Amino acid sequence: MRNKIRVLCTVCARKGSKGLKNKNVRKLNSIPLITHTILQAKRSKLFNKIVISSDSRKIFEISRNKVDLFINRPESLSRDKVSKLDVIKHALINSEKKLNTKFDIIVDLDATSPLRKISDIKKSLKKFLNSNSSNLISVTKARKNPYYNQIIFKKNKPTLPCALKKNIINRQSAPKVYDLNASIYIWKRKALLTQKKLINHKTSTFLMPNSRSIDIDGILEFKIVEHILKKKLYNLDD
Repeated sequence: MRNKIRVLCTVCARKGSKGLKNKNVRKLNSIPLITHTILQAKRSKLFNKIVISSDSRKIFEISRNKVDLFINRPESLSRDKVSKLDVIKHALINSEKKLNTKFDIIVDLDATSPLRKISDIKKSLKKFLNSNSSNLISVTKARKNPYYNQIIFKKNKPTLPCALKKNIINRQSAPKVYDLNASIYIWKRKALLTQKKLINHKTSTFLMPNSRSIDIDGILEFKIVEHILKKKLYNLDD
């Protein structure tokens, strides 16, 4: 990595969770869910500093001595409908103040996406540094397509969310669509501090397979990830 670039890693995890209670501290393969992401960040050896942003005392205890700084997230940034962009901005601003360091690049690793490989982190950051992007988001190929097999209701009638002039008769004929897989987010410092939206004209993407794109929201995803890790279906360190 370029020697003069200073890279901050943020891991944001609040204590509240409606889909799966206390999921960030729930034991997954004998260690708390959030610890998987902390260990990935440390083993990547990419970051000048690793910080946790949370409103949870338990997360603070779990991450003690594992990260460089713990940012106490205020209640106003711990509610259900708060933008993650605002949370990461808060983490950056407070990290720079407390560490007396100005960072050039911010990489956010979501605690609920423990199946990413360390090579995913390395490759996505390399791609970002070699681009002219303001930010990067990790994605995966969508299983459903709004041009073909998803619907919304208009006036109580089902219709496609996206429509084309030509008739789409199979998924292969529909435009390719992708899901944000909530795994890796990267920003240039200025972009993070000034942007109000996650996606803009200078956003780039990093493609990950569906097998490593499970975002733990409820007990079903948790059990699937637990099975994958227990069976060691692939090496996360690759």
